Amino acid sequence: MSSCFKSSVSLISVFFFIIFNTVSSATDPTYLFHICPNTTTFTRNSTYLTNLRTVLSSLSSPNAAYASRFDNATAGDDNNRVYGVFLCRGDVSAEICRDCVTFAANETLQRCPREKETVIWYDECMVRYSNQSIVGKMRVMPAAFLSNTQNITESQLSRFNESLAALLIDVSVKAASSSIKFATERANFTVFQTIYSLVQCTPDLTNLDCESCLRQTINWLPLCCDRRIGGRVIASSCSFRYELYPFYNETITAATPPPNVSAPPPQLSSQPPGKGKSSTVIVTAVAVPVSVCVLLLGAACCLLARRRRRNKLSGEGEDLDEDGITSTETLHFQFSEIEAATDKFSESNKLGHGGFGEVYKGQLITGETVAIKRLSRGSTQGAEEFKNEVDVVAKLQHRNLAKLLGYCLDGDEKILVYEFVPNKSLDYFLFDTEKSRLLDWQRRYKIIEGIARGILYLHRDSRLTIIHRDLKASNILLDADMSPKISDFGMARIFGADQTQANTQRIVGTYGYMSPEYAIHGQYSLKSDVYSFGVLVLELITGKKNSSFYEEDGLGDLVTCVWKLWVENSPLELVDEAMRGSFQTNEVIRCIHIALLCVQDDSSERPSMDNILVMMNSFTVTLPIPKRSGLLLRTMRHSRVQRSGASPSDQSLTSKSVDDSSITIVYPR
Repeated sequence: MSSCFKSSVSLISVFFFIIFNTVSSATDPTYLFHICPNTTTFTRNSTYLTNLRTVLSSLSSPNAAYASRFDNATAGDDNNRVYGVFLCRGDVSAEICRDCVTFAANETLQRCPREKETVIWYDECMVRYSNQSIVGKMRVMPAAFLSNTQNITESQLSRFNESLAALLIDVSVKAASSSIKFATERANFTVFQTIYSLVQCTPDLTNLDCESCLRQTINWLPLCCDRRIGGRVIASSCSFRYELYPFYNETITAATPPPNVSAPPPQLSSQPPGKGKSSTVIVTAVAVPVSVCVLLLGAACCLLARRRRRNKLSGEGEDLDEDGITSTETLHFQFSEIEAATDKFSESNKLGHGGFGEVYKGQLITGETVAIKRLSRGSTQGAEEFKNEVDVVAKLQHRNLAKLLGYCLDGDEKILVYEFVPNKSLDYFLFDTEKSRLLDWQRRYKIIEGIARGILYLHRDSRLTIIHRDLKASNILLDADMSPKISDFGMARIFGADQTQANTQRIVGTYGYMSPEYAIHGQYSLKSDVYSFGVLVLELITGKKNSSFYEEDGLGDLVTCVWKLWVENSPLELVDEAMRGSFQTNEVIRCIHIALLCVQDDSSERPSMDNILVMMNSFTVTLPIPKRSGLLLRTMRHSRVQRSGASPSDQSLTSKSVDDSSITIVYPR
């Protein structure tokens, strides 16, 4: 029966492949725009023209890398050298890519017959050439704007702009971190409306260059598409587009040809109708339902096959919860597996220890390197409570959160297994004179943004609303790419669906990072984490611990010092010497501004994490004026001494007590 199903799918796939490619080949690619500056030109019958024809011929040859959607070619020497590239949209087939590039190669010399530098955009591809090297170099200009002719309603405008900005930021990060520098994403705007987005960079760019290019083009939103329900910016090295309908193919992969997409975009009023328009509509009407059925059957088949493979390896079935996430039973490790992975907890594998227990480096039988945390036997946490909390943390899946791989519960042994993060924690680099030089401004900006995304996931995007309550530099782990991963959920709390804040008599956390309302009154909320984030940002910019700033009167800290310099209009005086000369002044000042908004005494004045990400990535957004911070420092210290009996020099306030909503899990450092 399985072979019969596979044969049916294969026949259907071949059938649709032939139909769709026949339809698509009947129409020319959709022209968008072209730019050919006349600053440098060539003459007819010149050597440059000969080399240009060679490059265009190479880009449109059958041997070009159409399956990769990107290729480059060069021809000639010295002053007559020509560099060329093509980029096809990530959701089109290799055949559509080839047809578009071939068409563009023939068309470009008609549109730009004398210019040495040209870029021409179609909906399906871009072709660009120049007399200067362009491969691996990020360039925004030349660029062009296109927008939908319809406007969003005034009542929906504010919500639409906020949702759109957050969506474009998220999908840009996703594209920059992918190997093909292409990503699509959608977000619900209203109950009945969805915003669809597509972003892409040329794959020869680094992750940072791709993010930088997309950030600059997104900043042009007000110029390009103010109040428009759809729009796009097409630049030399990157592009983005958004609409209120699915304009891209949501099912295609890099290796399979796409079915036809939905109706032509309404913003291109000058788009010539294709000859095969009526046949395209008929084919789409028949093909879409059949394609959906095939995809659903294929997905079911893949799921069954995956379960069979896992059953063979583990000898048991896979348990999934209502979210499709593996349950604690699937995450369980045998104690013998843990002993084998750590060579029976040998000292040579020990990474560190603390009040929670010890951390070991281990290697699983699969070859995967992990961090294994052996919790202290003095822990008062019960077995069922331990398993429930593991189950909660296991559901937190985000690139900026340290990932829990499993656990072991065997008698008195309570063991947690995490992904191995090689570069230790942020404080290991940030507060060391020599190691801090490895953190240039680009890396620090990336760390700030990654932390913000991780917190946003905890606050809004995960199924659970989680308040971390102990965000600090030592709880930010750095992976091999120096990307941040939030760790240590030992003091976290879960909020209900309609809950906005809570109170506690047990003040836990780290002094200096705690918000005033939490330190004084025991009130915590999403804005408590925002305050801690603001302190972290200031530490990343200054390279100084918050606790290292004390004045003679005992009131000074990092927040107070930065506020004073901000008022005096000299905020850059505290910028870390280790990154001087490598940072962009406007970005640093904007991050200081955002941080001061985060550490305002009134929690209601602090921005939410989604607004923080919008402010970080759009220089066209006007930031509110921050209100004075640090007025409650003396009260906080006095309250802290009263509550804990500790001296003001103590740095951490901790509690061993546990309630039903706590997650007493500490990530490895």
